[in-house]
Amino acid sequence: MRVLRPRARGRLREPLLKRAPARSWGPVRRRSQKGACDLRRRGGRCTMPGMVLFGRRWSLASDDLVFPGSFELFLRVLSWIASLTLYLVHRRQLDCPGGVLLSTYLIVLLILLAVIICIVLAMVCVSVRGTICNPGPRKSMAKLLYVRLALFLPEMVWASLGAFWVAKGIQCDKTVVIGIITTVIVSWIVMAATMVTIIFVFDPLGGKMSSHPPGCPEHLDSNNSSRLLTGLKTAAKSVWETRVMVCCCCVEQDDNNARVAFSSAADLFSTYFSDTDLVPSDIAAGFTLLHQQQDNINNSLEPREVVTHFPGQSQEADLDAEVENCHHYMPFAAAAYGWPLYIYRNPFTGLCRIGGGCCRSTEIEYDAVEGDQHHCHFASILKTTGLQYRDFIHISFHDKVYELPFIVVLDHRKEAVVVAVRGTMSLQDVLTDLSAESENLELDIELRDCMAHKGIAQAARYIYRRLVSDGILSQAFSVAPEYRLVLVGHSLGAGAAALLAIMLRGAYPQVRAYAFSPPRGLLSKSLYEYSKDFIVSLILGMDVIPRLSVTNMEDLKRRILRVIANCNKPKYKILLHGCWYGLFGGSPDNSPTELDEGNQRALTQPLLGEQSLLTRGSPGYSSSDSPLDSPTKYPHLYPPGRIIHLEEESGSGRFGCCSAAHYRARWAHEAEFGKILIGPKMLTDHLPNILNQALDRVVADRTACVVSCPGQGGSHTAVV
Repeated sequence: MRVLRPRARGRLREPLLKRAPARSWGPVRRRSQKGACDLRRRGGRCTMPGMVLFGRRWSLASDDLVFPGSFELFLRVLSWIASLTLYLVHRRQLDCPGGVLLSTYLIVLLILLAVIICIVLAMVCVSVRGTICNPGPRKSMAKLLYVRLALFLPEMVWASLGAFWVAKGIQCDKTVVIGIITTVIVSWIVMAATMVTIIFVFDPLGGKMSSHPPGCPEHLDSNNSSRLLTGLKTAAKSVWETRVMVCCCCVEQDDNNARVAFSSAADLFSTYFSDTDLVPSDIAAGFTLLHQQQDNINNSLEPREVVTHFPGQSQEADLDAEVENCHHYMPFAAAAYGWPLYIYRNPFTGLCRIGGGCCRSTEIEYDAVEGDQHHCHFASILKTTGLQYRDFIHISFHDKVYELPFIVVLDHRKEAVVVAVRGTMSLQDVLTDLSAESENLELDIELRDCMAHKGIAQAARYIYRRLVSDGILSQAFSVAPEYRLVLVGHSLGAGAAALLAIMLRGAYPQVRAYAFSPPRGLLSKSLYEYSKDFIVSLILGMDVIPRLSVTNMEDLKRRILRVIANCNKPKYKILLHGCWYGLFGGSPDNSPTELDEGNQRALTQPLLGEQSLLTRGSPGYSSSDSPLDSPTKYPHLYPPGRIIHLEEESGSGRFGCCSAAHYRARWAHEAEFGKILIGPKMLTDHLPNILNQALDRVVADRTACVVSCPGQGGSHTAVV
């Protein structure tokens, strides 16, 4: 037997998981490959994971009906048993006026429920077959769905008749009447849930996708393929723009910035999602497999020989000083969020603490605070920072697309004028985040490439105009001319603060910026190198935002496609094991996650949409791994400045709430955040209160170690 060996492809392949010998799962791979290839065509049409019903493609796969079908089956069996028991026990009591109607209703209902139970059971049995990329064993699912949907008509009619007969006031045993009312309610609940599901799985592009299924462009010439591709992209962008506008219906639609942001967000979503045929449950399965793949790789790695590099005293002192600075300025970044974050951090006492500061309206406060009608934001800022009112120069909670709230305050302890920019808090901020194109920054510095995230750059320009043109900074430095300028922010605010520092460095050479959990896709390579002299970024654990960029999302999509294509387990098992593993831990799945080159291409090909068309039909096709159609629009961007990573060394429970976590503060390179990690803490590590708690304990433990171990210097490990 020939042993399958990975081929060198000019780049390092991802580490394989504990791969069994070819004998154990090689035949399965060959069968999967053959099945995937054979199933790509059926009667001249290509198969897709998304089901085709009524002549259009839906955001539902034939293996998505295991859980909803099982739940409906449970309800239907209970209803059937209850109805049968009701009929057998009370049939002699149905000789009342109208009892014949009720008896007929129960008999027909029992027959109808029996038929529905058989159909739903068949759907569940068929849905558990095959894999995500091998829908062949589930080819009868469409016919079963047609039958099941057709049964809704008699069920609806019979439920309506039952409700009508009961409403007529039939004088029969109350138990019988209540039982019939219950069956009618259950029937209507199931039908209503089905209608809601149909609305959610409806794909506005389904008609186009079913007419021209991805992965089978052989019948198209180059010109037709190019026109079809352009048409699909235009339609996808229009659909996504409508979705974004509906989700952000409370955002002022007539605002020019909002219209530009809607278009940018739609362009981003259509570019990212339009070249795959995955349904949402496939993506969820991919996330669970990637999570287990990461843990499996980490567990299978043998202990490495680590050459410990002890930093020099200057580097160690620099790290200690910057960690202390981050700890000092983090409350300013948190304060910029106003009262919502303060209430979230103090759910029981927060409202009482700031209640006295709300609804006050003195003339001096009105001049200092903008966009805070009841002064609740200002009251929470005072509590968070511990400063006095006279220390605040300006507070703006004016919030629109590309226009972020910010505060300007005098920090007498550090002798600094601090500008804190708020992170993402509103739908307007989300639109700013999603304007992910790159645009050039006009700076008075000699750099070859000065590109930055468009939405964040627009927000930084707005704050720059407010600070400079409106004289806010001039007012601050007229009060404290010897102070230096420090800019801080968290998340979106961190990105805006970093860009502001770059813009203001010409006028304020001593400017410093502290970016807490900044987005990765922010600066071009040259600006990233330039920012290392005056910007420090702080990242906690597995935080997803400092790893989030368009290029990293494309990498994540390729990894999801690969791990799904190479997994030979049914989707319901993947999701069940993934939920159990995510909640309670255990052993990660040992399923193979990478095949040899030929099998990988054969299995992955049916999942690709536009990429398959580009392969044969488009003159603009590129054989590179990235399917981005406009690399100049979404170039590779980097996080700002030098990076301090609070790296977790040992577990603290699945969600960081069971026991203490050990973190190590260290300098990190941006390449360490070049891949999105999947895990239960990828979102919680981004929360400002979690980051603030980590900093509190890190600084406290480092200080305690310096006092107790003066000969060893500052420790880089802390318990959080």
